[in-house]
Amino acid sequence: MRKKSDNTIDTKLTAKEEEVMNVLWKHGPMFVKEIVANMPDPKPHVNTVSTYVRILEQKGVVEHEDMGNSFRYKAVLPKEKMRRKTLGSVLRNYFDNSSKGLVSALVEEEKLTVDDLKELISIIESKNPKN
Repeated sequence: MRKKSDNTIDTKLTAKEEEVMNVLWKHGPMFVKEIVANMPDPKPHVNTVSTYVRILEQKGVVEHEDMGNSFRYKAVLPKEKMRRKTLGSVLRNYFDNSSKGLVSALVEEEKLTVDDLKELISIIESKNPKN
């Protein structure tokens, strides 16, 4: 994983690399054939996934251990860390660092309901109790 001087992650993943990472995050260490078996249809070829995991390893988000004549791969970048990095990037690049703008867009796109918003308000209030 490449790091900037302020210790933040500087790793961009393609959609296909994210698919592989999601399988590893969900199921833990796996061989390439197992990764393929757990990917959504249409399943990519084993050689394609093998290429993805090697690229992810070069990016420092995956590592392997020797298991006889094969490698078993595991995610070394926690999903939570990637989620925070990606969300931060979306907020900066598309919403001028405005969480309100992001939530407004989700409401506009009908991705959030009134009940969802009430639940979010409850979560916010529980984290910031009134004095």
